[in-house]
Amino acid sequence: MRGLGQCADMAEEYGSQAGNPSFPVWVLEHETEGIVGCTSHYGNEALPEWAFTGEERNEPSLFLATTFTVPNPHRLGRLIAWWSLDRAAARGLTWVRRGTGQEQLSRYYQEAQGWELLRVAERRGAKVFFLQREARPVPEPAGLMAGHRL
Repeated sequence: MRGLGQCADMAEEYGSQAGNPSFPVWVLEHETEGIVGCTSHYGNEALPEWAFTGEERNEPSLFLATTFTVPNPHRLGRLIAWWSLDRAAARGLTWVRRGTGQEQLSRYYQEAQGWELLRVAERRGAKVFFLQREARPVPEPAGLMAGHRL
């Protein structure tokens, strides 16, 4: 309802998830502009059986889902993704995995953020792109915001 664009129809659902302590929703808050992004962190239980092998579902991983940011010049989505890599590493996990139904976004994740395309699966007649990165500690956010590539 506040400018999520193509995801505006899901604003009520995501808002209710953020207010529900059983959902692993994290928000990125700006000191004056309020909430400027969000993401959800799930464990292996959220890896779809139709998209991941049994072996992959047994590897310690964080599944990054429903990540959104307000339009911004600061690459806040990248900041959320790298924070997720750091958080997964601190928890002793091996992988951070994510999926998207948008091929252009998949290419951006690979080219600009260093994600590896794991596979393209088909679900209900649409392609879903699944990506992964090895969990690892990341530099301080100030360095990331200055444009350093991880």
